[in-house]
Amino acid sequence: MAEEVLDYLVVGAGPAGVQLGQFLGHAGHRYLVLEAGSAPGHFFETFPRHRTLISINKKHTGYTDPELRMRMDWNSILADGDENPVLFTDYSEKLFPDAENLLRYLADYAAKYQLNIRYDTRVTRIRREREIFVLTAGDEEFRANRLIMATGVTKPYIPDFPGAELIDQYVDVDVDPKSFTDQRVLVLGKGNSAFETADNLIEQAAVVHVGGPRPVKLAWRTHFVGHLRAYNAGILDMYQLKLQHAILDGDVREVRKDADGYHVKFAFARADEVIKEIRYDRVIGCTGFRFDAGLFDEDCRPELTINDRFPAQTSTWESVNVPGLYFAGTITQVRDFKKATSAFIHGFRYGVRALAKVLNERYHDVPWPHTELPAKPDALTEAVIARINRTSGLYQQFGFLGDVVVVDGDTARYLEEVPVDRVLEDPPDDAYVVTLDYGPDHDKIDPFDFVARAAQDKANDHGEGHYLHPIVRHYRRGELVATHHVTENLENEWDKEVHVEPLTAFFTREL
Repeated sequence: MAEEVLDYLVVGAGPAGVQLGQFLGHAGHRYLVLEAGSAPGHFFETFPRHRTLISINKKHTGYTDPELRMRMDWNSILADGDENPVLFTDYSEKLFPDAENLLRYLADYAAKYQLNIRYDTRVTRIRREREIFVLTAGDEEFRANRLIMATGVTKPYIPDFPGAELIDQYVDVDVDPKSFTDQRVLVLGKGNSAFETADNLIEQAAVVHVGGPRPVKLAWRTHFVGHLRAYNAGILDMYQLKLQHAILDGDVREVRKDADGYHVKFAFARADEVIKEIRYDRVIGCTGFRFDAGLFDEDCRPELTINDRFPAQTSTWESVNVPGLYFAGTITQVRDFKKATSAFIHGFRYGVRALAKVLNERYHDVPWPHTELPAKPDALTEAVIARINRTSGLYQQFGFLGDVVVVDGDTARYLEEVPVDRVLEDPPDDAYVVTLDYGPDHDKIDPFDFVARAAQDKANDHGEGHYLHPIVRHYRRGELVATHHVTENLENEWDKEVHVEPLTAFFTREL
C-alpha cells in the first residue's frame, strides 16, 4: 500500500497527462501519473480506427521562429523550461500522419523528461478520505491532495433507441473494407469518426448511408476542427454526384435484426418526420464518446453535463461540485464545446499550461507570470502587437484564451494565455483582454462565396473582420466599455501602419 500523500495524482498518460506531468515535475511538485496501458498514449493504439490522424502536421512552414511553427504543428505538446523540446514534426513529414508516429513521440517525450508514470496501473475506484483523494488500482492505493483526470472520453456514447444494442460500434467494428463488399451499410453519426468509417467503405460497399439528426457541419465553414474535415468528406461528392451513397437527415426510431439483415425505422427530418423502414446488411454506430464517471464513489462523483458525456467544469477546469478535482485534455472541451480547440492536442496543450499556472497560483503561492510595462498607449500597443504576431496559444485557442493587460495607475501588468471566462468571473478594476477570434456570424456564409460575403460586409459595416484577427476589449470592473478590432490580414501579420496606428489611438482614448 502506498501511504504517501502526494501533491497531485494524474490519471491517464495521454498527451495531456504526460505534458502535465512534465510541468508538475519542473515546478518541483510531488506527483504521479497512473496509466492503464503499458506505454503513453494507450488510446491511440486503437484510435482512430483507420490509423490516420487528422491533426495537421505541417513541417515545412517557411518560419524559423519555433513559436510560429507551433501554429501549424497540431500534434506536439509543450514542455516547461526546455528551449529544445521534443517535437512531433521530427517523427513524420506527412500532413496527416500515422497514429503509430504519435505513440513513438509520446514515449520519447516521457523518457526525455523522466516522468513519474506508473504503467499497467488501471484505476478501479476513486474515493475521498476527508480531503484526500484515494485511488485503488489492483491491490494498491494511491493518495493525493489534488486529482487531475486526463483520461479522455473512453466510453462510446450510444443514443437511446430500441435495438441500439444490436448494431456494431466504431470502437470494435471490422475495418477491412472487403468484408463489406456489395453490402448495404448504414453509418450512424455525422462527425469525423462516422465519415472516416464511411469513406473507408465507399469503394467496396454497394450502398453507404450516413445518418443523424443534425445537419452536416463542415470545418472549413465553421472553423471548428471537430466538424467534418475535407479529408474525410469523399462520400459527400459521391452523394451529390449520384453514386448510390447518401446522407440521411433524421432520427433512428428502431432497429430490428432478422435473417434478412437489419431493418431500420428512420424518421426523415426534411420530410416532416416521415418514417421509412430501410433494410441494411450492416449498421455501425459512430456517435461519439463519453467520460467514464463510474470509477468515482458517490460522495466525490463529478457532476456531468451535455447528455452526461462530460464532467461539468469551472473556468479553471475544476469540478463544479468536487473541490480539488481537476480535468485536463480532451474532456476540457466542455468549456468551449464545438467552438474552439480544447478537444484536440493543439488546443488543450495550452489549456494544460494554463492549468499548471492555476495550480501554482492557488496551492503554491506562485503568482501568474507577468511582465510590467508603463501604462502608456505606445507601450501597450508595442506589447500587444509583439504578442499577436507570434503567439500560437491565442492563435489555436481563439476566443477562449486571452492575454490580459491589467492597468493600475501608471503601470500595467501583462499576463499571457488566461482563460477569458476566468477573467470575467473575477475581473480587475481596469483591464484589456486580447484575443484572436473570428468575426460575428463568420460561419453563416460560405467563406468561398465572396459575392455573398461582400454583400454582408456592405450591410453590416461595423469594422469587424470575418477571418481570424486580433480583438482588444476594455473592461472596467467587469463591464465591457470598448472594443477594438485590428484589421484582418491574409498572412496573419498585424504589424503594418493600418494595424498599429488605430490600436494606439484606441489605447490613447481608453487610457
